[in-house]
Amino acid sequence: MHKFLWGASTSGFQVEGGYNLGGKGLSTTDVRHVKEGIADTKVASDHYHHFKEDILLMKELGLKAYRFSFCWARIMPDGHHVNQEGLEFYDQIIQLCLENDIEPIPTLYHFEMPQALVDEFGGWKSRKCIDAFVEYAKICFQKWQGTIKHWVTINEQLIAMAASDLNGNHENDKVLQTKNMYQMSYHASLAEKKVMKLLKEIDVNAKIGVVNAVQNVYPYSSSPEDVLAAMDAEELMMYMLLDMSVKGSYSFRVKSILKNMDCYPVQEKGDDEILKSSKPDFIGINYYSSICVKENKEHRINYQLPPFFRSSMFEVCPNEHLKKTKWMSNGIDPLGIRSIIYKIYNRYALPIIITENGMAYSDVLENNRVHDTYRIEYLSAHIKEVLRAKEEGYPVFGYCPWSFIDVVSSHQGFSKRYGLVYVNRTDQDIMDCKRYKKDSFYWYKEIIERNGENI
Repeated sequence: MHKFLWGASTSGFQVEGGYNLGGKGLSTTDVRHVKEGIADTKVASDHYHHFKEDILLMKELGLKAYRFSFCWARIMPDGHHVNQEGLEFYDQIIQLCLENDIEPIPTLYHFEMPQALVDEFGGWKSRKCIDAFVEYAKICFQKWQGTIKHWVTINEQLIAMAASDLNGNHENDKVLQTKNMYQMSYHASLAEKKVMKLLKEIDVNAKIGVVNAVQNVYPYSSSPEDVLAAMDAEELMMYMLLDMSVKGSYSFRVKSILKNMDCYPVQEKGDDEILKSSKPDFIGINYYSSICVKENKEHRINYQLPPFFRSSMFEVCPNEHLKKTKWMSNGIDPLGIRSIIYKIYNRYALPIIITENGMAYSDVLENNRVHDTYRIEYLSAHIKEVLRAKEEGYPVFGYCPWSFIDVVSSHQGFSKRYGLVYVNRTDQDIMDCKRYKKDSFYWYKEIIERNGENI
């Protein structure tokens, strides 16, 4: 496994903090409503003040790659003008990574954007957001031309467009919210294509990829109706966006489903040319668990479900074959990650990197240690499946667990933790944010040293 990128991931708004420091503008994630008693993102894991310490911990861990994200509002506070102090903050992170032989893999868009652009024109609801995103990407590409080898466009686009508290587009009408989600997603796909093409014009040697939350979907039974329902669920939740990213169009099935839902996005002349103009160099996979669906016999859309689970074609149901935990309610399914690699490569024939894969738990710090055997078991089982696919010849070039350190969860604060490193704070008490290495840290260090052998 020559040059396999053993890495780890975070995202800007979930670790940085310093929300009003260094010239940063307000992000959509800074102004959203957070339930009382749950930590917000204003301090998060305080990476803003601890990034040097954190990168030295990454060096100790032996990381070959660090996948993180820029906060758009730190680089362009109003969405239009550049904040040099913000660029310099990320440049320090990038240069320190490089000094320690860690490849920085930045994501341009990870669940947040300048609130100013939402106030100005509705964010991704407007086509104006396409040009704003392209301009932002241009600033980044020019700044780190020849420095960054792998870029990521948008993290988990469907979820980013579905979660109104992250994208700033609040809509009480659930039907209109669902319609908006697919329109915003379409705009993001156009923006992504323009950005891919732009990078090749600025830095011909750099590679750019997309990162998707993938849903390995099982049919509840072997009935033909349940099997078709599972196929439809995968079309919408996994292939729809990747088809757009790689092929520049929706599948016939997705077109039919969206038209039947009255959610087919409004297009303009020239869009098809943009969508066909470029494609990603690689695909990033975010995988935590699989889901199970059955036929939606009444063919009614349940608008109480998360937006990307809403369909008249299928109904999400429990999978009785999987072990479930408090935070992993869909069940733990290591084989699912190998199945996903097969499916994604067989459909798109592009190199793959696992950009997120992790075990959520309410970790407890005792005597300055966290004995997270459950996380070690989860990661070990999943890494084995990833390496098996690689041994079979599938071009998997990296693995990044979520997350390097404990991050503030989008909706559950610090009660839900994923990190290899514990951050000493609670939802209601920021404390000192001191870093403590969990047992999983030492375990992963050995995995990297052995390059995954004898796991």
